[in-house]
Amino acid sequence: MGTAYDAVLFDNDGVLTTPTDRTVLVDAMREAFRDVGISEPTDDHVQTLVRPTVSSLRQIATDHGLEPERLWRERERAAIDAQLEQLKSGQKRPYPDASALAAIETPTGIVSNNQHETIENILEYTDVGGFDVWYGREPTLRGIERKKPRPYYLEQAIAELDASKPLYVGDSQVDVEAANALGIDAAFVRRDHRLDYALSNDPTYEIESLEAVPELL
Repeated sequence: MGTAYDAVLFDNDGVLTTPTDRTVLVDAMREAFRDVGISEPTDDHVQTLVRPTVSSLRQIATDHGLEPERLWRERERAAIDAQLEQLKSGQKRPYPDASALAAIETPTGIVSNNQHETIENILEYTDVGGFDVWYGREPTLRGIERKKPRPYYLEQAIAELDASKPLYVGDSQVDVEAANALGIDAAFVRRDHRLDYALSNDPTYEIESLEAVPELL
């Protein structure tokens, strides 16, 4: 195809491995609240803590008289531990088509909005494959600010690979936006959980399986 990509990077959840069930994360949020002394958080606070902004996290902390950093630290630990249990039990696992990536000779990386420690656990506890670099977000308030669609971690990974024409493979609008922010090509994987998912920006490619990725290179 003449694309001559010199690196290919992947989102993780929904691309390389199955997404973590939301109920698992909700239970982890309730555990985090218990760990900071809040035994009966509101459902709204629990749902917000699953995917907060810095401002919404600060508001929850203020409502409970907590330091935001402490609440976020406990939230991250609970989420990391819950996902590790899912990995160990095989409930969170690589998609079968991830095996197609073994044929890729181009340098590869992972850039995820999940915690960096969770990405390391995935690499340790599954056979998803070898990657040259991997980036998850820091378990800090700054890590929230740096999540996609901001391209901060994607840019870091590209720089580490010294790539001038990378391809980013994801399964969400924020993945496409992060790639667009850096002016690089994006491939959108339309898996079963994305069948009715609408994109507001067209990716460079839309694929149904990771088996198509080697053909794009």
